[in-house]
Parts: sequence; C-alpha cells; structure tokens
Amino acid sequence: MTARLQGRTALVTGATSNIGRAIAVAFAAEGAHVVVVGRNPERGAEVIAEIEAAGGRADFVAADLDGSAAASTALAERATEVLGGRIDILVNNAGIYPPATTTTTDDATFDRVYAVNVKAPFFLTAAVAPAMAARGSGSIVNLGSWISRLGIPVGSLYSSTKGALETLTRAWAAEFGPSGVRVNAISPGVVHPALPEGTGPHPGDVMMKGTPADGPGTPEAIAHAAVYLASDEAAFVHGTVLDVDGGRVAVAVVAA
Repeated sequence: MTARLQGRTALVTGATSNIGRAIAVAFAAEGAHVVVVGRNPERGAEVIAEIEAAGGRADFVAADLDGSAAASTALAERATEVLGGRIDILVNNAGIYPPATTTTTDDATFDRVYAVNVKAPFFLTAAVAPAMAARGSGSIVNLGSWISRLGIPVGSLYSSTKGALETLTRAWAAEFGPSGVRVNAISPGVVHPALPEGTGPHPGDVMMKGTPADGPGTPEAIAHAAVYLASDEAAFVHGTVLDVDGGRVAVAVVAA
C-alpha cells in the first residue's frame, strides 16, 4: 500500500465484477474508503471481504441505476452518508453491452442501454459534482471504450453510448474544472480476468491480435490507471481520455 488515496472517499459503480471490482480493490489498497455499488448483495459482500482482508475499508450499497434522476440521486445521498458526509472520487463504471446489431435492436433495448450507460452517470455526476465543486476539489473518472473510436460490426449501440460518455468527460471538465473538480476518462481495450486453465480463449481476444500487447488486458491494468487519475499525481490532467488498450486504437494492427 502506497497510500496515494489516503483519507479520500470513493464511489465506484458496477464494482462487483471485472473492471469495477478491480478499481474498488485498488482504491482501498491505496487508502480510500470505498463504496462498492452493484445490484447483487452476495457479490458485493465478496468484494468487501476481499478489501477488508487486505486491511482496507469498504461498504456495499445496492443500487439499480436505471437511468432515472431519482435512482442516481438516491445513490449519491446514501453513499455520501456512508462515507461520512462527502464523496471525493466518483467512478462511473457501470454499463451493459447487448450483442446486437443496428437492425436487431428494438426500442426497449435501445432505451435500456442509454439509460444505464449514459443517463445514469449523467444524473449521478449531477448529484455528486456540485458538492465537490463547493469544496473546491474532487475527481470523476468515466469508463469509455476503444470501440467508441474504432468501429466493429456488432456494437453500434454500445459504442455510441461510450462515445457520449467520452464527450461528457470533456464537457464536464469544462463545466466543473474551474471549481477544482477534475474529470477524465479511461478507454479500455479488451479486458477480462484470467480464464481458468483449460478453457478456450475469450471471444473478444481476437480483437487484440496484432496489437503491441498482442492479447487482452487485465482489470488490474485499468485499475492502475484509475488510481492515477484519481490521485494528486494527475492534478494537471483535465478532460483527457486515457487509452489503456494495448495499443489497439493508436497502432496499426497486423493480425497473424
């Protein structure tokens, strides 16, 4: 533990699995008191147990971020209470990805994906950022995606939501930055936990063939970037989308 976030408080959405879980664990390891947000209390309890076993501090708050302002505001209020009156760091990580094409997406799916991926972080930021601005400090980290800038055949709906969140990152940096609130984003490549020995490759791994990394990343790689953006080391970083994607969007890919 290097205590880069010692004394800070953090709210991490979608924190019961994959990237969100890794960010919550990494923040706690750096000294932050973390509110782990998710829909499943059992999975939430597992994350809390992992953090506490390592000497960190965390609490689980159940929330279904359905895109309504009411749900996001209720979460902000509950997290603020649990964290002792303030939220120093907000990570907008929760998101859903339906494997649908444009022509197979119906109204309900479209509305649900935009509600979870765009409206929920929009209204959560609206509920959290003003108190940060009033204190003159705070950090918001959004999770984008490499496919918001590099199109693939299946993913038009999801990629458009992540493009919206990356645009909001820049807009919020302009809106809240002058009051001391830094807003940045991370754009992960294909990322997933290590697969059990003997299992086949993850379906998304083929998208990373031929990149400098030549394979998928781990949730911990994204968590390291989140710690940096949330910490004082990134004090001069505003409105940036940090690519943590193994070189997927920056380097010509030559698949073997």
